[in-house]
Amino acid sequence: MVDFGLIDEWRPTAGRVTTWSMSPNALDRAARAPVHPVPPSHQQEEYLRTALRNADAGFRFSRLCLLAFDFQGPLHADALGRAINGFLRRHDTYRSWFSLEDDGTVARHVVTPETIEMTPTSYGELSGAEIVAHVQETTPGPFRWDCFTFGAVERDTGFTLYAAVDHLNTDGMSQAMTCRELISLYLGEAFGADTELPEVAGYLDYCAHERSVSAGLDHDSPHVRRWLDLVRADGGRLPSFPLPLRSVDGDDDEAYTRSAHRSAVIFDEAAAQRFAEVGKAHGGNMIGSLLAVAAVVAQEFTGRSSYLGMTPKSTRGEGPGRNSIGWFTSLIPVPIEVGADVPFTSLVGPAFQSYLAGKELTDVSFHRVLQLVEPGDGIDVAPGWSVPMVSYIDVRRLPGVELLDAIDVNLFGNRGSSEEVFLWVNRFPKETMISFLFPDTPQAHESIERYLEAFTRIMNQVATTGDYRTVVPAAAR
Repeated sequence: MVDFGLIDEWRPTAGRVTTWSMSPNALDRAARAPVHPVPPSHQQEEYLRTALRNADAGFRFSRLCLLAFDFQGPLHADALGRAINGFLRRHDTYRSWFSLEDDGTVARHVVTPETIEMTPTSYGELSGAEIVAHVQETTPGPFRWDCFTFGAVERDTGFTLYAAVDHLNTDGMSQAMTCRELISLYLGEAFGADTELPEVAGYLDYCAHERSVSAGLDHDSPHVRRWLDLVRADGGRLPSFPLPLRSVDGDDDEAYTRSAHRSAVIFDEAAAQRFAEVGKAHGGNMIGSLLAVAAVVAQEFTGRSSYLGMTPKSTRGEGPGRNSIGWFTSLIPVPIEVGADVPFTSLVGPAFQSYLAGKELTDVSFHRVLQLVEPGDGIDVAPGWSVPMVSYIDVRRLPGVELLDAIDVNLFGNRGSSEEVFLWVNRFPKETMISFLFPDTPQAHESIERYLEAFTRIMNQVATTGDYRTVVPAAAR
């Protein structure tokens, strides 16, 4: 079982809490680490700059990612401490910290694996609500090296293990792999189980590769031109959610809009397989079919025939990189043309081909593209930009997925600030779920319910009948 949502929605059972955090000695040694020649990834750099611009928000603006799952049996605290340290030393993203230099650059500092020394602190018996607050209050923000903590909540029947990591060092796939690795390492340290883990690649190597690609781009590079052409065709601005997120009278027009969450089951695995087969039979795949659904929904709400979808693409690659922890994602564009009163099956193939074309831009960060924009390009994108995103993960294919059915897994994020709508479709062995992260306004809640109804209705009709014919929008009739 896997539960998604916001950390505020986490309902841990009360217990005795022990938290592992970086030792004072390790922090002192890390503070003296020199600047490293490899800068942060483009995504990391923009994330840090956005966090810095919003340092006075009055709440944690950066994303805190929480993974929590249950063990049966008593806690072997010393073994868990060794497992946590072994995990962190294995992945070099946890050896970096960042500083803003006098010249305005964001610099990386790197410590040796031996510097990492997480030590335990006991906090005694805490209630469920106190645990939720404790995890957030004891995990520093992204400009601190130690922006990650680990802990155990002990009870008579077992314990819950949690990992709270700033988004700077993790992503969705990383959280799933963290679960697998911590279990393996703990079982090895506590019981001598075979804990041979796959080889991993370095996140620093990935950042160096990304920056090398970026250094070879200029305004006239073909991939840069494609990005610019797509955004220019969409009015020079990035796309926005097709329904209103704030009221027109401005009642919910606050400086910061906190995040809200909504999840629902789309259909069971039998229906998911039928939906996937429809896409495959018409020249598509699952992500192409989902983006086609998003395009149809947008067309039916707005009347616009052109849809510019955005979807995250994993940049891990194959080999050791596939098993690495870090923020290995890029955002790619997927433009789709949608007409009124046309069959869904006629859109699936072109949507998939558009997705394949978008994959060619995986290594071309849009953050880098914006650095190359010239005044005459007609591009109007402000710093800290955000776009609606459609993500698909086939959880069945993740390494160690068999563990998810055996333990109670929670994947939560903090209630930061939201300006746009992020949509995830996750296919599990028994069911497919849809989750939204969106601005917590009355208007947005209403819009998400309308969008959810349309999105799931179309998917279920395709799964049931094999097709769906787009509707002429009321505004265009």
